Amino acid sequence: MSRPRVIAVAPSSPAARAGVVAGDEILAINGEVPRDVIAYRMLVDDADPVLEIDRGGLVRELTVAKREGEALGAEVHSALFDQVRTCDNHCEFCFIYQLPPGMRKSLYLKDDDYRLSFLYGNFTTLTRFTELDLERVVTEGLSPLHVSIHATDPEVRVDMLRNRRGATSLRWLRALLDHGVEVHGQIVVCPGINDGDVLADTLAGVLDRYPELASLCVVPLGISRHSNEPRMRAHTQAEAERVCDLVDGWQATYLELLGHRLVFAADEYYLLAGRPFPDAGTYEGFPMHEDGIGMARTFERELMGEVDEATGPQAGFFAWVDGAPAEGYRAPRTTAPGCGPAGGDGGATLRIGPRRDAPVGLLTAPLGAQVLRPLVERLGRDDVRVVEVTNEFFGGNVGVTGLMVGEDLSRTLAAQPAGHRYLLPDVCLSQGRFLDGLTPEDLPRPVEVVATDGIALRAALGLDATTPTHEMQEVGR
Repeated sequence: MSRPRVIAVAPSSPAARAGVVAGDEILAINGEVPRDVIAYRMLVDDADPVLEIDRGGLVRELTVAKREGEALGAEVHSALFDQVRTCDNHCEFCFIYQLPPGMRKSLYLKDDDYRLSFLYGNFTTLTRFTELDLERVVTEGLSPLHVSIHATDPEVRVDMLRNRRGATSLRWLRALLDHGVEVHGQIVVCPGINDGDVLADTLAGVLDRYPELASLCVVPLGISRHSNEPRMRAHTQAEAERVCDLVDGWQATYLELLGHRLVFAADEYYLLAGRPFPDAGTYEGFPMHEDGIGMARTFERELMGEVDEATGPQAGFFAWVDGAPAEGYRAPRTTAPGCGPAGGDGGATLRIGPRRDAPVGLLTAPLGAQVLRPLVERLGRDDVRVVEVTNEFFGGNVGVTGLMVGEDLSRTLAAQPAGHRYLLPDVCLSQGRFLDGLTPEDLPRPVEVVATDGIALRAALGLDATTPTHEMQEVGR
């Protein structure tokens, strides 16, 4: 078990006034050893907490003068101080098994930890959930949680998870709902395995056994060229149409019986089926926006000036926790000034780019291109074009913008004219780097990193006189 290490202290905060400095290791708070940032947050929420710290081998106690509920002002290095609970399923559709070799080690970590579900919105299968976990979730109010359901038929779920506990672990979902925990569900649909009649049976099973679910997203599996699972394949158009039909039909049923639509299909299904996206009102507030549900509709409303605020990442617990680290899951997308969720200055180098009235190329992946092209046509801007970036790094059916990498962008940009403005959505960056380790500075053309929402793009195109929520940053060489 590691100790929470202080990595930053806010000036003039209670922690700073008490003498806490970056590098301090916290041994205990009020005599208690926190095992994760959840416990840490609850302990430092007290008035006048006593911190036992180790500073260079010297142990001392510091009493922090503060009111109950006042922020301590110290950020710690990790979300979990004990060992992350790894996943013991062997799902054929797991994307981590499909990553190419040689990437940074953290990308290969396969977790199934309910704490990360609460903290970051990660999905858990509950196959490693215990009575003690349930007790903590209920007593500490760790809600909402996010649960991978995939199928309500026990045999199908065992087959998909390749784990015999898959047949019984959904009992924990029933227990969570019984205790009033808000739960969002997910079904990853694999053609020929849990689609068609099995998907219909699953949606019926949800109504019968888990009607208290807050929402349920139905998403297609992603397959990279590195997959070695023979049963895994992309959807056909007919299969995508069937999924859309099932979701639409069950929405009507849920609406009549439960008072809300409950289930939503990923935007990708409507693109695969060649169908228009549902109206914005049918998404009931976009509860699963980050899972690709309704992103196209929110982007359209933002770009067309129909709303004043972007529907961005929902930080959940980290919207209010003091000292919560972003490491990996919520890390700022870019280190450029004003870019990323925090809008902070990470010290990126400003470089001279094309003139502001130059032709514009919007860099996006194949699925994003299908959304953007009709919207650009509606703008009536002949100087703006969509530059589609094929994902050869992952290959397969990977076509989402968030998985664009520097290698593919470099190949695409090298064939594009110099002197144009190239706008890059920040969703494909984490702390200023692509998944393949390259940075925007490594690209053969200067790019402007723009927040991945329609309001930021509208501002970048000069459609608004107001300053965008997330500023743009020119980087390149």
